[in-house]
Amino acid sequence: MTVTREQVFALAKEGKLWAGNLIDGFTSAAGKLENCTPIDNSLIGYIADGDARDVDAAVKVARDTFEAGIWSQLSPSERKKVMIRWSQLLEEHSEELAALDCVDAGKPITECLNTDMPATIDTFYWYAEAIDKLFGKVAPTGNAALGLVVTEPIGVVGAVLPWNFPAQMFAWKVAPALAAGNSVIVKPAELTSLSAFRMIELAYEAGVPKGALSLVCGLGEKVGEPIGRHMDVDIVSFTGSTEVGRYFLKYSAESNLKEIVLECGGKSPQVVFEDADLDAAVPHILSAAFWNMSENCSCGSRLIVQESVKDELLEKLKAGLISWKVGNPMDESVAIGPMVEEAHFNKVKSFLDITLQEGGRLVTGGNIYSDLGSGWYIEPTIFDNVTANMTLFQNEVFGPILTVSTFETEEEAISLANNTSYGLAASFYSQNVQRTIRVARAIKAGTVSVNGFSEGDITTPFGGFKQSGFGGKDNGLEAFEQYVQTKVIWYVNS
Repeated sequence: MTVTREQVFALAKEGKLWAGNLIDGFTSAAGKLENCTPIDNSLIGYIADGDARDVDAAVKVARDTFEAGIWSQLSPSERKKVMIRWSQLLEEHSEELAALDCVDAGKPITECLNTDMPATIDTFYWYAEAIDKLFGKVAPTGNAALGLVVTEPIGVVGAVLPWNFPAQMFAWKVAPALAAGNSVIVKPAELTSLSAFRMIELAYEAGVPKGALSLVCGLGEKVGEPIGRHMDVDIVSFTGSTEVGRYFLKYSAESNLKEIVLECGGKSPQVVFEDADLDAAVPHILSAAFWNMSENCSCGSRLIVQESVKDELLEKLKAGLISWKVGNPMDESVAIGPMVEEAHFNKVKSFLDITLQEGGRLVTGGNIYSDLGSGWYIEPTIFDNVTANMTLFQNEVFGPILTVSTFETEEEAISLANNTSYGLAASFYSQNVQRTIRVARAIKAGTVSVNGFSEGDITTPFGGFKQSGFGGKDNGLEAFEQYVQTKVIWYVNS
């Protein structure tokens, strides 16, 4: 039976939403943690307080299932049927899942319904369809021998998820890992576990073997670290902060040298040249900067604009922000909801004061709405006169604050764009075709969009340079490369 958003909102108000561990299909938890919504900090339910014992149990089930071959050795066409059925169930329950992410993360319901869930469902369909379309290779050996290059599922996968796109990041990790034949253990962010729990329930209904997909909820130090250190986990795919990504590298080095795939932070530039179509650029600039309350690793948080058009562009941006309503994310007219928790709100808020102290000029915004629910609401804010040595220029904020810096020459623009330890994404605006080619090649980022903001789509790989991560890519056929290992089989002609 499908559930409407209104029913989810009612259950949240009654404090009845639950996300427990799912290990071999059984829901268990030695304890539970309160789950409060960032909308008004009210209790909406509980999640399991998992620990290393739960991780051990999930890994054992995952390994036993993998070795038994009930999923890993199932024919690609049969895995495909199951995953297509799962995709269909996700589509049928999309409103329920969107509402869960809305109350859990404080994400605007319109974004959850119209962006997050369609992208999540498309991801599952896409990898389901790709399962039986991947082929190995034959080495060019002549008559001397026959060399087969084949891929096999890597084994037990730990998928550690962020809180900013709960359902979508679940899809990015789980869909290719499971499609490749692995057993997967999901550790959702403790702030946003609800949609992962529900999606795994639907996976079981679709026919995914219960041992092939597990959920362990809880705190990072009690669940994430044991996954990272476990001697029988073959790979961890992590999306989150660069700081926590470093820990997973340490856990791997101190355990079984498991593979680590990191998609970490960003401080993405948006470069606007004087020949850009400013009216066309404005909605893209605002979306890149403020979409999802800027709680987005590829957020275009640094606007680098040619001095001659800066004032005109700033006036257009201010006018464009009028329609970005701040408020309760359950309201379909709202574009900006709350920060995800109080600690994160305080961190973002501190950048407002620091930037003013360092000489930034407030162009628009800067207000905090203490009368809205939890009070963790910050309106979209733009600071001008931000130089490369300032805190706001260099540090990822993960909140709705856009810096504005200026340049005179193309070389200076590229230098400013690359003046960061991150390299996840970038966008720039120019009508000069030759310049677009030069700049796209010169910017050090995993995804560069020209005359618009884009992270690509499911068909293209997503990942960063430098401290934004390494080890593999999400999305595209390239995502499969994370979750398989290559084997060469030689038939010797003696």
